[in-house]
Formats: sequence, structure tokens, C-alpha cells
Amino acid sequence: MIIVAGTIYIPAELRDAALAASVALQAATRDDEPGCIAYVFAADPVAPDRISVYERWESAETLEAHFLHANYIDMRTLLGAHGITGAKVAKYRIDAQGPVYNASGVATAVFE
Repeated sequence: MIIVAGTIYIPAELRDAALAASVALQAATRDDEPGCIAYVFAADPVAPDRISVYERWESAETLEAHFLHANYIDMRTLLGAHGITGAKVAKYRIDAQGPVYNASGVATAVFE
């Protein structure tokens, strides 16, 4: 599994319009691209110039296909048209997963 997460910076006065314009592309990516488990671009509630990015992909191959897909290209174009000023986004290859809460209902960082 691959997770893509980070922050995109857009002028505060343009951020909400950029997010509103991106809803159809977010839905299309989720609905039409094989291997897409999650795809969310959302307003950071603390910083008005930030968009939080969270994506989850079944494999490196499905993420690679996304990078060649019209949805990805159109999202980059859309963000650019809304004045993107920077981004700090990374990909993470996941080798283990587990619940946050153990059988006793306690949050733990341990993978059982």
C-alpha cells in the first residue's frame, strides 16, 4: 500500500474556490481509477492558505497509473490556475497496518 500525504499552499482568498472546483476531480479519481482507496484534498482548519492532501493506493503500480491519468493532470492544472504557491507532499510505502485501539479499547502504537 502507498500513502500520499502532505500540504499544498494556495493564497487564503483562493483556497475555498480551488477546493470547490476540485470536488468533481476528487470524485472521479475515487470512482474511476483502479487501486484508489482514498483521495482527499481538504481545507486545513487552522491555516487558511493550506490544503491537506491524503491519498491511499493499493500499490505503486496503481499510483503510477494515476500520475499518467487525466484526473491527475487536470488537478495539477486546476491548482495552478488557483495560484498554488508551494507544496510539501510525500509518498510512503506501508508494510504493516493495524487498528489504533487494541482489544481493551486502548489507543496504542504497537502492531499486534
